[in-house]
Amino acid sequence: MVQMNSYEGLEAYVVISLIDPKGAYEKTLYVLGPDKQWYNTLKDWHKFETKTKAKLSAITGASVPAGDRAVKTIEIEDAKLSKGYKLRFESAVEEQKYHVTDVEIPLTPEALAERAAGSGYIRFVKLSKVQ
Repeated sequence: MVQMNSYEGLEAYVVISLIDPKGAYEKTLYVLGPDKQWYNTLKDWHKFETKTKAKLSAITGASVPAGDRAVKTIEIEDAKLSKGYKLRFESAVEEQKYHVTDVEIPLTPEALAERAAGSGYIRFVKLSKVQ
C-alpha cells in the first residue's frame, strides 16, 4: 500500500523499481500513472525505461491523488531477499519537484515487515506478503 501526503497539485506518478545491489535499476515492478507522455518527469527511471523498452501495459495503473492511497500487487522473487536488493518508489507531480528516492526499502525480512516513511509525495509504504 502506498499512502500519499496531502500536497497541492495534480495526481502523482509513482514508479516502483527493483534496484540491484550496485544501485542500478534491474526491473520496473509497477507504474502508477497511465499517460506515457508524463513518464519523462520520473527522470532517472525514464532513462532506464527507454533503454530497456519494457512492455509496461500489464504493470500500469492510475496515478495517485494527494492524500489518497493505492493498493497494488508486485512480484518479488525470493532469490532477491537478503542479497542487497531494494525496492525504490519514485514520485513526480506535474510542474513540481521529482523525488528519485521518495521511499527505498531493502529487501530484507525485517525491512519488508515495517512501514517505510516517504520523503516526498509519499507519506508511507506498507508491504504485506500475499500467500
